Amino acid sequence: MSKVIDGRFTARIEGDFVVFLIGMRINKPWKIAKWWPVFTGMPKMVKELQRAGTQSGFLGTTPVRPGVIAQYWRSFEQLEAFARSADQAHWPAWVAFNRRIKGARGDVGIWHETYKIRADEYECFYSGMPPYGLSSVAELIPLGRMKGGETAARDRLAGKLG
Repeated sequence: MSKVIDGRFTARIEGDFVVFLIGMRINKPWKIAKWWPVFTGMPKMVKELQRAGTQSGFLGTTPVRPGVIAQYWRSFEQLEAFARSADQAHWPAWVAFNRRIKGARGDVGIWHETYKIRADEYECFYSGMPPYGLSSVAELIPLGRMKGGETAARDRLAGKLG
């Protein structure tokens, strides 16, 4: 477990980046053969990405709730390259999922959302938290380092970081 940071802070990441939310929903719990490979597949893919390092474009991940994670990527192109590579875990798992679920799409749901974030067009705030979300993959900035002591979301969005 990460150490809690006693204080208020924000996070900054240089340049554009991508936030990728991905999740699953078990619609028919008794159909384990349909949803179990989905449930166990994502941790394997995340471990593969962590082993690959930042040159893959993968910056890190954070859990949102059971069955949902947020991933942070340097670019959409790098995310897509991973997703479509036959040499990495995702593409073969995607093909197998579609084969297994054919005619039974209501048994298990999967979803994702991809957000391209432009540099300096986001803000975040954390208080008494371990690194979480964007702060787990970015530079942490104590709010006391902000120009003029501004601490409002509006100020962070205006780029008033020290």
